[in-house]
Amino acid sequence: MKILGIETSCDETAVAIVDDQKNILAHALNSQIKLHEKYGGVIPELAARGHVEIIDDLILQALKEANLKLEEIDGFAATSGPGLIGGVIVGMMAAKTLASIFQKPFLAVNHLEAHALTARLTNELKFPYLLLLISGGHCQILFARGVGDYEKLGETIDDALGEAFDKIAQMVGLTYPGGPAVEKLAKLGDENRFKFSRPLLDSKDEAHRFAFSFSGLKTAVRREVEKLTGENFSHFTTPQKLSEKDRADICASFQKIVCEIILNRLNNVLANSPQPTKNLIIAGGVAANRYIYSRLENWALAHQIKVIAPPISLCTDNAAMVAWAGVEKLKLGFVDDLNFKPKARWELA
Repeated sequence: MKILGIETSCDETAVAIVDDQKNILAHALNSQIKLHEKYGGVIPELAARGHVEIIDDLILQALKEANLKLEEIDGFAATSGPGLIGGVIVGMMAAKTLASIFQKPFLAVNHLEAHALTARLTNELKFPYLLLLISGGHCQILFARGVGDYEKLGETIDDALGEAFDKIAQMVGLTYPGGPAVEKLAKLGDENRFKFSRPLLDSKDEAHRFAFSFSGLKTAVRREVEKLTGENFSHFTTPQKLSEKDRADICASFQKIVCEIILNRLNNVLANSPQPTKNLIIAGGVAANRYIYSRLENWALAHQIKVIAPPISLCTDNAAMVAWAGVEKLKLGFVDDLNFKPKARWELA
């Protein structure tokens, strides 16, 4: 079984072909980072236009790399949400058109589930498992029982973790995307210098024992930046007034607090969940952060849990995960109608 998958939910245009033996036969990707860098974030209209301009070429490139013809593809999968709706539509229409022309199954893939299943592509992993999904748009802890079967234990009540990284990057004058830039600069900093607030960690509210919050942490960082520079924050002038040491220490301290928040939530899950957990899967773009991964790995070792994350190239948005999710769905007979509508929001559980 060979599935062609398409990813266009944000600022990456990607096409991949994956088979049911877990072989990535082809993966063609075009990043729009340079396009959006000058704006400090993704501009949805520009992203959608960029997908339209390159999608056909990437499909042909993937077919050439895999040495396959479209007639030899067994199904066409596309991210169908959640994401920037204009971009999602581009990928869906391409996959639907091919499915219609060649009379093959169309597979509407939940972007979050694609991340959630990636570890099953790269590892011999069986259900169930605990899933920490950390990305630019989401921050959730879920219990994965099977394809399409997830229980959400906790999620962010305000900002996603990837979004918080981007905001901190702006505050210290780093370029978009913020996650890799903050991680790189944090290696030069003192993670114990700033004692930023840890939202929800001291809360007695049972409803929030598994929840995340990063809005207060962002505010604490901004106040520290204003204190160091002696002025109200402005994206255009304030970061330039920070010393290189201040910038590195802020990034390192922020990253440390983020890990403390994540580990606290995971401790609460283990203490309150009757379900035994042998594997912790980290998925999503922020899973590419090696500092966070190492902290989670040490935590998991202490709790006799195995922590698994996909290779960095498959943590960030890619089409291999979409194609693999298509494989997983088709093997179970889950096929979608060509009238399936794109979803800007689509809960995993």
